[in-house]
Amino acid sequence: MSSQEEIELKILKNTGKVISQKTLAEDIGYSVGKVNFVLKGLLSKGYIKAEKFINSDKKLQYKYILTQEGFKEKVIITERFIKRKKEEYDELQADLEKYKEENIYTNTTSEGRI
Repeated sequence: MSSQEEIELKILKNTGKVISQKTLAEDIGYSVGKVNFVLKGLLSKGYIKAEKFINSDKKLQYKYILTQEGFKEKVIITERFIKRKKEEYDELQADLEKYKEENIYTNTTSEGRI
């Protein structure tokens, strides 16, 4: 999964609430400029739509809503993310087995297992 897909997934997961780009950026750990850039891309791809709201401070905010295409993309990106994490886990397990075979590894967990 690319870093672009990672931020897209984080934004797609945060759709459905009225939120400023600043708050969204803080919540997902990216700059406002990066969030703005990715939101524009998601809007142009048709993955999200934006509805305007005026909050109690009379400031304009948007509610980003996931479209049907956006939901499909969210599923695809999520599946890729899970696949990548499983591959990383398998690689780490293989490394541990190798270390055990070479007597480099000593289990230090309190339960005696990983």
